[in-house]
Amino acid sequence: MEKVTIAALAQMKREGRKIVGVVLYDFPTAQIADRAGVDMVSVGDSIGATLWGQSTETEVTLEELLVACKAVRRGAQRALVSCDVPQGAVSAGIEAAAAAAVRLAKEGGADLVKVLGAPELVRSITRAGVAVFAEFHGDHGSPEQLVAEARRLEEAGAAMLDFRHSGPVAGAAVSKAVSIPVIGGLGGGPWLDGRLRLAHTAIGYGAKWVDSKAETYVNTAKLALQAFAALAEDVRAGRQIKGG
Repeated sequence: MEKVTIAALAQMKREGRKIVGVVLYDFPTAQIADRAGVDMVSVGDSIGATLWGQSTETEVTLEELLVACKAVRRGAQRALVSCDVPQGAVSAGIEAAAAAAVRLAKEGGADLVKVLGAPELVRSITRAGVAVFAEFHGDHGSPEQLVAEARRLEEAGAAMLDFRHSGPVAGAAVSKAVSIPVIGGLGGGPWLDGRLRLAHTAIGYGAKWVDSKAETYVNTAKLALQAFAALAEDVRAGRQIKGG
C-alpha cells in the first residue's frame, strides 16, 4: 500500500488522471474512504455546522480541529490528509495562522493544511515548513483575474488549489495556467484536476437526507432510520437484538 504524496498528486495532474478527494471528520469514515482508494481526505472547518450542529463554520477552534485531524490521520493510512486552519486563527493574523498550521502538521499529522487567505499567508505557512492547500473562489473576479490569483498563490508556494465555484471557463483556464493540482469543492466540475466531495453528501448521511429527493451514491440516513426503527421493534417485542 503506497502512501499518496503531494508529488504523486502533481504527477496525476501531468498525466491527466483525476484526483479524488473526500471531506470527512472521523476515524471509521477515513478508514472506509481510504479502503475505497480515494487520493486525499480533508478535515474541514465545516465539521462544526455539519457534524456538531453549530450555526456557522467560524465557531470551530484549533483544538477541536486537532481532535478531528488526529482521528482522520489514524484512519487514513494511504490517502493524503489535509486539515483546515480555522478562521479564528486566520483572523488573528499571519503569525497566528502559521502557528496553527504548524500544530496541525506536527500534532494532527496533516500532510498539508487548507487555508483561505492571501498569498502572503500562504508564503508564511510554507516558510514554516508546512505545505498549503490554498482555497479561493470563482465568484471573486473574471477568468483573467482568477488566473492571476491562482498564479500568485502558486508563486507563494501553494502545493494545491481548492478552486470553489470555478465554472467551466475560469476553471479550465486556471487548471491550465498553473502546474499544481487544482481541485474543486463546492461548484467544481470535470474541468478541474479533481473533485473534493463532502462524505456526508456522497453517502446521504444526516437527518436532512431522510426526506431529501436529491441523488446521492447511497442514502445512509434512510437506512439508519429503518435500522433504528427495527431495533426498537425487536427490543419492545422482547426479541434478541442483532449485532452480537
